[in-house]
Amino acid sequence: MSVAAKAEANMSDAEVVEAYLTASMIPDPDAAAAYMKPGTIITFTGGREFDHPRGPTGFNARRYRWVKKKMDRFDVCPGAEETVVYSIGTLYGEWLDGTPFEGNRYVDRFVVRGGQIVKMDVWNDSAERILVQMGIEA
Repeated sequence: MSVAAKAEANMSDAEVVEAYLTASMIPDPDAAAAYMKPGTIITFTGGREFDHPRGPTGFNARRYRWVKKKMDRFDVCPGAEETVVYSIGTLYGEWLDGTPFEGNRYVDRFVVRGGQIVKMDVWNDSAERILVQMGIEA
């Protein structure tokens, strides 16, 4: 999303993050990318790096039949040049085998500068839950 579009929409940095997450859950990675500055690095669980929301969408397609976020809260840490926004909540959906799940904790950390996301870090409990499903205590 351009700075002009953000100003026109009068979106706060937390609203930019929420709009990104909402688009990414459709999933519509191209719509999600509109909220990111080109070249933004998304560091996903396990240290995987992507330069477009298509990366996490593709990764999630290999892990989940479908997945959504229950966004419980946004913690906003404003700074002089940028704002850090944390989205905290839980994941719910279905694993590839069709088994439903919920309550899978996540934390997403965003750096927002000039109305655009410039960095994103993602953490969640999915790997731990997959180990338990496999009978391996995490």
